[in-house]
Amino acid sequence: MDLREAGPTDAAALAELGARSFTAKFGELYRPEDLANFLAESHSEENVAAEIANPAMPIMLALEDGRLLGYCKLKLACGWPDHARGEKAIELKQLYTDPEATGRGIGAKLMNWALAKARVEGADEIQLSVYSENPGAQKFYQRYGFEKVGDIFFMVGEKRDDEFLFALSL
Repeated sequence: MDLREAGPTDAAALAELGARSFTAKFGELYRPEDLANFLAESHSEENVAAEIANPAMPIMLALEDGRLLGYCKLKLACGWPDHARGEKAIELKQLYTDPEATGRGIGAKLMNWALAKARVEGADEIQLSVYSENPGAQKFYQRYGFEKVGDIFFMVGEKRDDEFLFALSL
């Protein structure tokens, strides 16, 4: 498995994997029209291309034999300033793996990159949101020292998801 930074030609593959991963994990929670609108906005090729072009959002890819297995997006800005404990908090925006490739250490490699990149960028805290009913993801982040620091929410159309805000001081 190789890691490399995302480039402009990766937008379509990132958009497809993001939409497929989100749908596989959470798709059943939403009305079809809400899910479709969310995916068309958040995981569109155009949106992903803009994120790739944004120097304030580094994106790392995990690949094997040219196949995209996962990715991690960092936002070099604080996602929840009211909950920030550090002077320079950043957000782990997404850490997604291919649903067919879970359990292969992809998330660990991407998380190690995210932590190293955050330190290089001078961050003293990383924040992320995790669905309140996703104990597997919560355990994954807790293994790295993240802890719950607040209750927040995430909207998909008209559906409000209760989420936990996790943070790690660096």
